[in-house]
Amino acid sequence: MPNALIHETSPYLLQHAQNPVDWRAWSDEAFARAKAENKLVFLSVGYSTCHWCHVMERESFENEHVAEVMNHHFINVKVDREERPDIDATYMAFIQATTGQGGWPMSVWLTPEGKPVVGGTYFPPEDKHGRAGFTRVCHELGRLWRDDREKMESSAARVLAQLQKEAAEMVSLRGLPGAKVYGDYLDRCDSLFDAEWGGFGNAPKFPRPTLIRALMQLSERFGIGSEEGKMAWEMSERTLRAMAAGGMRDHLGGGFHRYSVDRYWHVPHYEKCSMINLS
Repeated sequence: MPNALIHETSPYLLQHAQNPVDWRAWSDEAFARAKAENKLVFLSVGYSTCHWCHVMERESFENEHVAEVMNHHFINVKVDREERPDIDATYMAFIQATTGQGGWPMSVWLTPEGKPVVGGTYFPPEDKHGRAGFTRVCHELGRLWRDDREKMESSAARVLAQLQKEAAEMVSLRGLPGAKVYGDYLDRCDSLFDAEWGGFGNAPKFPRPTLIRALMQLSERFGIGSEEGKMAWEMSERTLRAMAAGGMRDHLGGGFHRYSVDRYWHVPHYEKCSMINLS
């Protein structure tokens, strides 16, 4: 039996209209239902020619058991990124900030108010090759929302506030003429830098690979022997060493957690949630 996507016009959404997942298009009605039923929203974003979107559909969204788990825990929303680039860009920023990478299919769990809680890209149906299985992730997030909703909402609000703050602080750097932009960028990073524990801003702290790479490039541009080059390099080195020595690094299984909820890189996001610890 087709789901609600059968009424859409997007080829990508129509592709999923026969899935056993109770998919809905992005709408106020979908989020109203999430509030009424006290459920998280699972947002899946992709496009019709995306290879891994097809893989995840075949492995998970066409699977009756996985669909049953999804329908039980979440209100499931499908978005075509080519039809709604605004939605895609908004949540991709969250994915890139919290995981250090992005891509499609984009998988994000949201509060009924639309605030992102946890996200990623492709998930295999079961644990495989160091990746947490989609079914286990769904069960764990459903449990956390049921048993510790206040903590999840608080975490989502902090993450969103930090991302908004950093975006506002960095936006003034756009469009500055000539080489002045490099010095201004370095000064802005220095104003946000935690000299004691590394990283930028207060908790929650994100790895920020793009920012660290930019600082390394600036140290080379200014010259490591210059005051500016030394400043850029020290911010990068201090941050990387603190991250490696802290709790974000999985000392047994390798890899890193998404971000730290404290200033000291000690407590990874959802440290007790087995889906995040891939060891």
